Amino acid sequence: MTTPLITAPALRALLASGAPLLLCDCRADLADPAAGARAHAEAHLPGALHLSLDDDLSAPRTGANGRHPLPGRAAFAARLAALGFADDLPVVAYDASGGMYAARLWWMLRWVGHGAVQVLDGGLAAWDAAGGALQGGAAPARAPGHFTLRPPLVSTLGFDDVLADLGSGQRLIVDARAPDRFRGENETLDPVAGHIPGAANRCFRDNLAADGHFKPVAQLQAEWLALMAGRRPADLVQQCGSGVTACHNLLAMEAAGLGGAALYPGSWSEWCAQPGAPVAVGG
Repeated sequence: MTTPLITAPALRALLASGAPLLLCDCRADLADPAAGARAHAEAHLPGALHLSLDDDLSAPRTGANGRHPLPGRAAFAARLAALGFADDLPVVAYDASGGMYAARLWWMLRWVGHGAVQVLDGGLAAWDAAGGALQGGAAPARAPGHFTLRPPLVSTLGFDDVLADLGSGQRLIVDARAPDRFRGENETLDPVAGHIPGAANRCFRDNLAADGHFKPVAQLQAEWLALMAGRRPADLVQQCGSGVTACHNLLAMEAAGLGGAALYPGSWSEWCAQPGAPVAVGG
């Protein structure tokens, strides 16, 4: 897999060829944790496995570790094996939200060393537009697979790392939330409004064209290079509200040939829960 995105026609052709592939339905709703499972039961890509953002792609909350904390790498790899993931099995993730949830699985698989993963560009709508079939009901349970925890293909920074780096100018923090939440307005998900001081704002939806597909590679590259202002991709730290949509920015950068930025998994929901953590408001 040489690109992190796959088109619906290309996915249809791949499935028709009989190539081994695991489809993963990552649909979710931040306001309704059960919505994704309900949508999956109604209709999903044939044979797709549903992964829950809260139950499969996050660890339990403690009140200080953010709204969607990462599980341990070994625990996540074991969970994937139990679900039927395997070392030699490529994965395609999709959702119905522009890739915001599928990107989380894309990043997490790379975090446990599995590089054979792509996101369906345009998601469920693109699949439907391409004439792809759907099925309802629960997908048959898969036999456990042999999934090996390998060195990560991505990098992370924790709260202490980000805090220690503030003001140094060495890294640029990029916040993937909507501009109003970044400015500290209309905050409904976290108890404190604002952003990490010095952060830039690049809403994850800015990676998408009006039709819900990712923008062309050249356009993504130009926009991200303008934001980077001469920095290397490795000088960027991506964050958002809870470490989910920041993965969308990482996916867009990877698609644009600008891979290497780090993720702050706890993001704003962890940051604002730490005593004394500095907060900025405004543009």
